[in-house]
Order: sequence, then structure tokens, then C-alpha cells
Amino acid sequence: MNYEAAVRYLLSLGRELAAPTQAAAAKFDLENITVLAERLGRPDRAYPCAHIAGTNGKGSTAAFLESILRHAGFRTGLNTSPHLEKINERIRISGNEISDEAFAETFTRIHVLIEELLAAGKLRAHPTYFECVTAMAFEYFARERVEFAVFEVGLGGRLDATNILSPLVAVITRIDFDHENFLGHSLKEIAAEKAGILKPTVPLVLAEQRPEAREVILARARAQGCPVIEPAQVFRVDQESIQEGGVHARVVEAASGKLFELAPSLPGRFQLLNALNAVAAARLLQNRGFQIPDDTIMQGIANAVWPGRLEKLQSAPDVYLDGAHNPSAARELAHFLEQNFSGRKVWLIYAALRDKAVDEVAGLLFPHAAEVIFSAPRTPRAVSATQLAEIAGHHATHFSVIPDAERAFEHALAEAAPEDAIFITGSLYLVGQLRHYWKQRAQVATR
Repeated sequence: MNYEAAVRYLLSLGRELAAPTQAAAAKFDLENITVLAERLGRPDRAYPCAHIAGTNGKGSTAAFLESILRHAGFRTGLNTSPHLEKINERIRISGNEISDEAFAETFTRIHVLIEELLAAGKLRAHPTYFECVTAMAFEYFARERVEFAVFEVGLGGRLDATNILSPLVAVITRIDFDHENFLGHSLKEIAAEKAGILKPTVPLVLAEQRPEAREVILARARAQGCPVIEPAQVFRVDQESIQEGGVHARVVEAASGKLFELAPSLPGRFQLLNALNAVAAARLLQNRGFQIPDDTIMQGIANAVWPGRLEKLQSAPDVYLDGAHNPSAARELAHFLEQNFSGRKVWLIYAALRDKAVDEVAGLLFPHAAEVIFSAPRTPRAVSATQLAEIAGHHATHFSVIPDAERAFEHALAEAAPEDAIFITGSLYLVGQLRHYWKQRAQVATR
């Protein structure tokens, strides 16, 4: 199977998330991925790994930890989701996406085994899109002999396909409301799903949580005999400043007195918390005998890249991408706007998917914008731009409706003054689509 055929086949397996009405029918358990991994010879056990769950910040934390390990000289694997522009983004080795050829080859190998297992009655159903891509990451990392892999949970934790891993360290980032139709309608229920990644005696790095979520996770950690490291208690921020939207901090580890100068290239003060999750995990691995010099911890944090999260595309006018698709992420973006764009005219190109808390997110973000443009990405899960305006227009000082995302972007670029700022947000699908469009537009401009 060539690359295009492999991607087409994966997409034919259905969307990554079923619509809420299909949730009961969707097969969320670990049977498929376990059977497939066994048939592959358990490639997920061929290398040490870290497993990261949470609502917000898990992708950034994964990127920080992988960057630290890579700067320390390890051949790293990084498996994340979703992707912004191309499915290959989900599987990376030493910072490089899997090639189209390797993607096709890996999928073809797994596809043959799936057909064999189905014919033998060993699989009750065809593995899902996410299960297939997870199995591909396991297999590709093993074949390419990675020395350490970092896996981000796709959804929840307990029943996520990545949860057959036996990690050396687990990380749970901040938990908030998202995907309630799958994970539960209270923070306690959501926390219980995330805490499902905990394995007996495996250390947990636990980000600062609301009390009800923390209580559930700590109870599960006690039951599993997991040592718990909470960065908020382990590290003290000695000095802190915001420079060009990014945080610079001097951090002291309380027990050892070690100093870390952290300057994430990723904008937003909240990235310091994600960076500290990664530093805590790296320190734990140091104590387990991994050769990770302290200076590579700082280098890894400074050089980590995580597209689509407060990613700046250009200046004059400033254009930022930020997939703030739930209330917690919207609060962080609102704080970033308060800190860095007070007094400047902000344009917001906004789109959302059907299962998102549109009214709450809009209430947090729109007061910071002079102009809101309602739009929609090309996915059947998107709320129409007109419907979005009906639901959330009352939060905006002034708004317009431009359903075509590229046209909405061009309108904002044409109307914005050089000192203005344009933020593309609300949906990662919108962020990915306009990121791709902006790159193509920039290529045409340079010809």
C-alpha cells in the first residue's frame, strides 16, 4: 500500500472520536490493541518510555520531555495526537516526522496482521483509526531502535490505546472539563479516567490540580503504590519575568538546592508549569541512572517546539495560532491577551466543533477582541459559522460571519493595521487548516 492509500484506508475506519450519540456503540477498551501488540511481539516493551495524560498541557509537556532527552543524546520517539496538518506529525523520531514511505510500509505490515487476526477470529472488530496509529508508533519506534519514547494519551487514559504501555514514569497534567460525553460530567469522573494510566509502583509526576481532581488521583496512586512528585511542591520559582510573551524563570529544587534557568520558547506563562512537569520527570529519570546532564534539561526546555499553541506566524500584524478549544485553554489564552495585548486591537478568527463548550469559551475570549470573525474548518464536526454567531455573538463587541476559513483569514489580514494582532483559535482543525494555508501563501509570496 502506498502512502495515499494507507491514509485513505485509515480515514475509512471512521473519525478519531465518535459523535456523542455513537459513543455507546464505539469500542473503547484495550482488547484490540493488546491482541495486535502481542501479534507484533510487544514492540511497546522494546524501549523505556514515559506516558502523559491530562486535559491541557499534555502535548507541550511531552514535547518538553522529548526535547530534554534528545538534547541529552538519546534517540527519541514521540507519539502525540491530534495532528495539525499531516498524520505523520503523530510519529516522530529525534524530532523528525515519520516519512511517507516509512508510514506506508509500517501501516501495510500492520494491516496484513490485522487481516490475519480477523480471519482467525482473534480480533472481534477491526482496530480503530487511533488504535492503528498507536500500534504503528509502537512498531516503528521498535524497528528504528529508539532509546526512549514519550507517549501522549489520546483521550482520557484508562481505556486509551496507549494504556498498554509499561512506562518508567507517568505524568498527569492539569485536568479540566473536555470530552465530557466520553469521560464523565464531573472533575472527579474525568480525573478517575486520567488516573487510569497509573501502574503499580510507577512514579507519577502530578501537576497542580483542583482539590477534587487531586484527591481522586492521589487515592489511585496510593492504591497502586506509586510515588508522587508534585512540581508545585518540589520546585520554587525564585525569579520570573515575561519577555516577548515568553516566561523566563529561575527555579530552585527545594530538596537539592539545584538551580534551573528555564526559558521556554513556547509563549505563555502557563508553559512554565508544563516545563516543570518535564523537568520533574527528567530529574526522576536522572535518579534512575539515565545520563541527562542538568544543562541539557535547560537546553531541552529552551528549544522545544510545539506548533499550534500560541504559535506566532508573522509580525505587522502579529498572527498567532492557538487551539484553545476548551474553557481551561481559553482561560490561558485570555490571560496571555491581558498580559501582552492590552491596548492593542485584537482580531479573533473563531471556529468550534459541536461537542465543545462554545458559550463558555466565547465568554472568556471575546471580551479581549475588538473584532470576532466566525468561521468553520472543513470537518463535519464543525458548528456552522452562522450557528456559532447565534450561540456566541452576544459576547462580542463586534462580529462578522465568514464561513470559508481562508477567506476569513484574508479579510482579517487585509483589514488589520500593522500594529494589530490576529488570533486564530477555538478549534485545532481551524488552526491546522489555516497554518497550512499560511505556509502555502508565504511560499507563493516568495516566488
